[in-house]
Amino acid sequence: MKIAIATDHNGVNEKKEIIERLKDEFEILDMSPVNTDTDDYPDFAFAVCNAINNKEADLGVLMCGTGIGMSIAANKVKGILCGHCSDVREAHLTREHNHANIMAVSYTQDVEQIVEMIVEFAKTEPSKEERHNRRVQKILDYENGNYGR
Repeated sequence: MKIAIATDHNGVNEKKEIIERLKDEFEILDMSPVNTDTDDYPDFAFAVCNAINNKEADLGVLMCGTGIGMSIAANKVKGILCGHCSDVREAHLTREHNHANIMAVSYTQDVEQIVEMIVEFAKTEPSKEERHNRRVQKILDYENGNYGR
């Protein structure tokens, strides 16, 4: 499985440590190899989104100060379902129930916890339950201009 990961100027060292811890289990694509104090998180969010949409990666992980800005930017990209996650349970559920293909986190969380969240996110399959599929389909329909209650 290929995972694209990126951070803005917040979390550069944490990202490197995460990549090091995950590289034996997953193929990791570093989508923010160079960071500066003045970089903008949407640029890195869009890089990961493009990697997903271009089938260069299976899943994505975004980090910034809170993870919120990254998740907002990512969710503007067609075909992306990004969930902001704060713990392993949320990482599991955003993938299982919401069929997310990207998770966003705060770099301020413990690196070990972030690694656990990524592993859980990656190993969780999207639910095949009708209620989850129906809800996700409504989101996709709206994204494609076909939403009508």
